[in-house]
Amino acid sequence: MAELLAYLAQHLVDNPDAVRVETEETDDAVVFHLHVAAADLGKVIGRHGRTVRALRTLVRAGGARAERRYLLELAE
Repeated sequence: MAELLAYLAQHLVDNPDAVRVETEETDDAVVFHLHVAAADLGKVIGRHGRTVRALRTLVRAGGARAERRYLLELAE
């Protein structure tokens, strides 16, 4: 899932080399921290948050498929 998230984010931003996904596993969830350049943060968020909402939906669906709880957080 982290590779898919990084792939999608790299195609959304102007600086794809700055995209990084860190995975943190907790007791009840797997949290993906998406790091992008500060100038590209608005592109990942999208108009009214639609793009990040779509990314979170994809991550959540991947978690349902894996029978785990997956979360996405944007990091600066």
